[in-house]
Amino acid sequence: MARSTDYVTIDAPVSDEIVQAIRALDNNSLALRLHFTIHHLSRWITPIHDRNKLERSRHYGEPTVRDLVLLLRDHEQYIYPKLFIIANESDPDLDEMASYQPNASAVLAAQNWSTVELLGAFRRLRQSTCGLLRQMPDAAWSRRGYSRKHENVTMRQLAEQLAEHDYRVLRAMDATLWDSGARDSIAEIQTASLDELLELVPRTMKI
Repeated sequence: MARSTDYVTIDAPVSDEIVQAIRALDNNSLALRLHFTIHHLSRWITPIHDRNKLERSRHYGEPTVRDLVLLLRDHEQYIYPKLFIIANESDPDLDEMASYQPNASAVLAAQNWSTVELLGAFRRLRQSTCGLLRQMPDAAWSRRGYSRKHENVTMRQLAEQLAEHDYRVLRAMDATLWDSGARDSIAEIQTASLDELLELVPRTMKI
């Protein structure tokens, strides 16, 4: 993979092609794509035994791999409660939910966790998300939560938002792993690009 000269940020635009590809997935395939994020992270991170390489950014001000895994975990802790309440209540008011804000002890604990430990925390959360989505019949994916402060949102839309957020973070991580030197001496099979890995997800899937 060629070294990137662009500033690494998760806020870089996502192409219409990627957005439309996510929207084109059926519900089963979308849940599978979210589950595969765990495998992509494990493939990329677990072969790297030097903790310092995962806590090294390409350039000053850019995120490290650890920063990006923490971002995935925190975002999952924000989205999952919304999915859960929509799945279990009729027309829930999302404004009544307490916003996810880690307390001081949680922030302090996270500062001491290694990248692999954070990955484990994210894995458990994402497995809960995927388990919830997989048990819902297709008709239930259109269940909606309501908000006066933000936008009304369905389970399907929240799942699509997770998939796009995953893409943003994994894209940044792919570039960071290459350009920080974390992938030096790593087996080629463990360095498959994000684009290659996304090809593993079928557009439709019957269960």
